[in-house]
Amino acid sequence: MSNIGKWEDAEPGVIRKIMQPGASLMMMEVHFEEGAEGYEHAHPHEQMSYCLKGKIEFTIDGEKTIITAGETIVIPGGARHGAKALEPSALLDCFTPLREDLIRR
Repeated sequence: MSNIGKWEDAEPGVIRKIMQPGASLMMMEVHFEEGAEGYEHAHPHEQMSYCLKGKIEFTIDGEKTIITAGETIVIPGGARHGAKALEPSALLDCFTPLREDLIRR
């Protein structure tokens, strides 16, 4: 069953909705409860995250950066990264190429 356009659990306190992907670009909306974390991981895809609301602390290859509503952060392919919501927050994440590991068609 496809998960495109449906909210699903990601990690504790984190839900996401994958938008209809293009040929090589995709987006997903991610909501965090205060204190919730997107666990550290790495993938070969380039990622850009736009903060829709709240305040999120990213760790990218050991370096911490905080973004707030209206700000973006770029995560290079292969970089080890994670995120923690410092307050209730939402992100719009974009990836290229497609994260086939996340998409169920």
